[in-house]
Amino acid sequence: MDRTKKIIRTSVVGIIVNVVLVAFKAFVGLISGSVAVILDAVNNLSDVMSSTVTIIGTKLSAKKPDKKHPFGHGRVEYITSAIVSAIILVTGALSLKESVEKVIKPEKAEYSAISVVIIVVAILAKIAVGIYFKRTGKGLKSDALIASGTDALSDALLSGGTLVAAAVSLVWNFTIEGYIGVIISLFIIKTGIEIIKDTFDSIIGIRADRDLTENLKKKLCSYDNVLGCYDLTLHNYGPNLIIGSAHIELPDDMRAKEIHKLTRKMTVDIYNEFGIVMTIGIYASNSGEDAETIKNDLSTIVSGYKDVLQLHGFYLDEEHKSVMFDLVMDFAADSKAISAEITDKIKKKYPDYTFHVVLDSDYSD
Repeated sequence: MDRTKKIIRTSVVGIIVNVVLVAFKAFVGLISGSVAVILDAVNNLSDVMSSTVTIIGTKLSAKKPDKKHPFGHGRVEYITSAIVSAIILVTGALSLKESVEKVIKPEKAEYSAISVVIIVVAILAKIAVGIYFKRTGKGLKSDALIASGTDALSDALLSGGTLVAAAVSLVWNFTIEGYIGVIISLFIIKTGIEIIKDTFDSIIGIRADRDLTENLKKKLCSYDNVLGCYDLTLHNYGPNLIIGSAHIELPDDMRAKEIHKLTRKMTVDIYNEFGIVMTIGIYASNSGEDAETIKNDLSTIVSGYKDVLQLHGFYLDEEHKSVMFDLVMDFAADSKAISAEITDKIKKKYPDYTFHVVLDSDYSD
């Protein structure tokens, strides 16, 4: 079964479970007069809406690339997650309003043994759904499913609050419905905010996973003649499509035929192993006493700047008396000022050479 079908199947299971819970909780809430149980029912109804949105978003994200959207529609899933979190926030806000009113004007709830049993069953059901959604979502890299699973587990915890309210009402004949409702509402709002923050991070673009980038660089450096891997950048166009680029350092006496054969094999291997479409650029590494001397002096100068994270791409063109190198800077650094200082210092040691620096960003670990 492909990813899209698995997400839809999981969402359908969630819809069925939540519809049943809505019916049971609404019945118990209306009979007992419990605002906390009714709010739980409303929250389950929002879960039905969330699962429906997830299904629609998953179907849209699975559309094939077209001329207008050459990278596909995978990022629709992030929009889906944002809609799910918006539903959660609206539900929490409405619940908070109703709960505050109950705190101001409390109404006594009447619970029966069957009411308590139904609440317990609902808690167990939400725990099962939450675990199912989160496990499936992580396995399929579906933010929408993970968000729904987190929401379901929060519901289970908060339904426990409803159970506490029922126990207090039955044992001490005292109502704390409004206060429990406020707590439930605040937790719902908190969950919505956390989910929407994570979703916006994905839409804006976040740093690639450290384990993934380290494994990619290790793989790229494992081939013969590869002296180093730099400038690894990964662009996420949805859970199923990552496009990346990197530079590898090779001896400058390699022929174009040899480089072509090597980079072709690397791109095929990376796609087969990691599912990443990779473009590979080349840094030529020259040897010789002059190159080594200048590079060592430059490395000594660079080491005095804590905001410079890496020096790479060094190449000495003896014919034109020019040196090129790349510097990776910390995002908080004044990159232009630091590079100018470094260039001035190395220029004073080697006045006959022209130095060209390329400023790189710290895109990946």
